[in-house]
Amino acid sequence: MEHIMNLNPNPMKMIKSGEKTIELRLYDEKRKNISIGDTIKFINTDNNEDIIKVYVKNIYVYDSFKTLYKNLPLQKCGYTQENINTASPKDMEEYYSLEKQNKYGVVGIEIEVI
Repeated sequence: MEHIMNLNPNPMKMIKSGEKTIELRLYDEKRKNISIGDTIKFINTDNNEDIIKVYVKNIYVYDSFKTLYKNLPLQKCGYTQENINTASPKDMEEYYSLEKQNKYGVVGIEIEVI
């Protein structure tokens, strides 16, 4: 099955380069439909003609970003050598409220560019 998701320009660039191999999202109704072996088409939020297609290698479900951050390699989640020391689960509150995180849980989707 193919899924479609919007993605900000910086993570899009990092996925294309292979730096980022785990995409972090809420584990909401839409993400619960994703299975290993599916594909995801990411569309750049700044340019809808900029599209990348990835294969879902693995799915990591957690109750919170705090737990996810303790268990997954953050450099694969979009952090770099420059900002890894300041990485915090609170960073994800910019995208997802704590209320939504508590309601749905969170997921790390391990991907590979096709």
